[in-house]
Amino acid sequence: MLVLVLAALMMLAWLWWRQRRQELSFVRYEEFGIDMPVSYSVHGIDVSKFQQQINWEAVKQMQVANIRISFAFIKATEGITRQDAAFRRNWRKAKQAGLVRGAYHFFYATRDPVKQAINFRNMVELESGDLPPVLDIEMHNNQPAAVIRSTAKIWLEEMEKAYGVKPIIYTNLRFYNTYLGDEFREYPLWIAHYYQKKRPRIDREWVFWQHSDIGRVNGIKTIVDFNVFRGDSAALMKLCLP
Repeated sequence: MLVLVLAALMMLAWLWWRQRRQELSFVRYEEFGIDMPVSYSVHGIDVSKFQQQINWEAVKQMQVANIRISFAFIKATEGITRQDAAFRRNWRKAKQAGLVRGAYHFFYATRDPVKQAINFRNMVELESGDLPPVLDIEMHNNQPAAVIRSTAKIWLEEMEKAYGVKPIIYTNLRFYNTYLGDEFREYPLWIAHYYQKKRPRIDREWVFWQHSDIGRVNGIKTIVDFNVFRGDSAALMKLCLP
């Protein structure tokens, strides 16, 4: 009986420790307008034409306590023909400001994935120090999971052939679990999970976490998505193109 009691107590202690380990430290900074997960040291944003004209020098120079913006994902393309009107300027200015930059493509499972890959390649010239290309896949377009997986894989394979690195997948928890799953574990994951004080509840490793879509930063007039990188600045550079 005593052995069972001790075993139960040890199990409770382990569960408590595990829960504590999952807790994060958040601090609200009015300058950013949101609670920031200060347990992470590398913070970033993602933008598109909807952020209008961005003052990238102001973005880079903003610092509150130990938090500053180190990287930015920038929308490049969508579907087989659409190209973000602000991409070229954002791409150029973000680099000039000294930010690590990455480009993403908004994917449709109902469009030819090879043509979507061509659209991205025609728009984006990745250089040493840039993040791998990103597949933004978050809409099912009434397609079954098998179609979504097969078309997404084609785009990812085309990107790997073109740039020589494994692309990053961006999506949300529900979409990943419902439509992607174990077949995509080999790809770095950028996961969206907003407004909660624990790490993303997904049963796999992730490298970026989009934790809010209502942040504020100097140099941008609109609200903006905020992200963290799961690692330090040296690890972020290892992820980038050589």
